[in-house]
Amino acid sequence: MRGALTPPMPRRADRGVRAVGAARAAGTIGAVALALSLLAGCGSEDQGSNTDDRLVDSLAVPDNGVCRNLTPDDVALPANATATVPCSEEHTAETFATGELPEEFDDADYDDPELGRFAYRTCASAFAKFVQADESLVLRTTLSWAWFRPSQKAWDKGARWYRCDVLGGSTASETYRPLPETAKGMLAGRPPDVWLSCARGPSVAEGEKVPCSQKHDWRAVTTVKLGQPEDPYPGDRVMESRTRSFCATSVKAWLNYPAEFEYGFTFFHKPEWDAGIRRSVCWAKTSE
Repeated sequence: MRGALTPPMPRRADRGVRAVGAARAAGTIGAVALALSLLAGCGSEDQGSNTDDRLVDSLAVPDNGVCRNLTPDDVALPANATATVPCSEEHTAETFATGELPEEFDDADYDDPELGRFAYRTCASAFAKFVQADESLVLRTTLSWAWFRPSQKAWDKGARWYRCDVLGGSTASETYRPLPETAKGMLAGRPPDVWLSCARGPSVAEGEKVPCSQKHDWRAVTTVKLGQPEDPYPGDRVMESRTRSFCATSVKAWLNYPAEFEYGFTFFHKPEWDAGIRRSVCWAKTSE
């Protein structure tokens, strides 16, 4: 889930309503991408930049509540031993959850796909509580999270733990922004625009994803729920059709029912549905 699908041509959805650039959700929803894609490259023993020898190939469950300066390259790896820094100093990541993996993974392969699904369920829930974001805001923030497991060497020796870190950016970020001293509760109330997702360009799919504190043409304003936890994946066509219809209504309401408006939307596919995502993101064309 590391790239947006090529969007369909813009189509007139209704009089005075124009849907522009539907696409599979990507950079805005960094947490899901990180959870499901970190299974790639698992054979590498690289454990990130500026490593701490005491953490390399560690068997012990990592400390919680510590901070680091992580980069997107660090986050692309399955294991991380980057040295911690005081949270009072500049940092781009904070660990918000750690623990032992369930017994079902005692005999699992290092690249077992179920690990990613477990990480998504565990870290996503803990992330929302930690930053105090509801189900909609989690999908519209520029914050994301990544998870790490033991190194291959430590795994082979029996280490079975996970670590969840909040990040000052998403999969679309070339660099991460510094976080406050703690990210706990930072999305409570009305979050500042620097931590909300916008896009700059002719459409959401083609545009550059930027924080809403920067000049932009589109803002992720709402999400729409497309199913219940027990529902099977309805298929790509149904997902796009429902998202298009629901987002038209949702964005129109957010814009206070104008006679004409433009909107965009991003939706997920089956791997993300299987991981538990049941929402699509709605974008309004606005510079506000």
